[in-house]
Amino acid sequence: KIRVLGEHVHRKLKVFKILSLTYRNRRKRFGLRFNLITALYNYELHLPQSKFA
Repeated sequence: KIRVLGEHVHRKLKVFKILSLTYRNRRKRFGLRFNLITALYNYELHLPQSKFA
C-alpha cells in the first residue's frame, strides 16, 4: 500500500515534467520549483473530495 502511494506521487511529479525530463534551467531554482510543485500536490491532497469527481 505504501509503495502504491509513493508511485502515485512520483507520477504526479512527472506530469509537471520536473522529474521526467532533464532540468535545463538554473540549478539554484530547482529546489524552489520542486518545493512549489510538491506544495501544490499536497494542497490538492487535502482538498475535500467532491461527490462528482
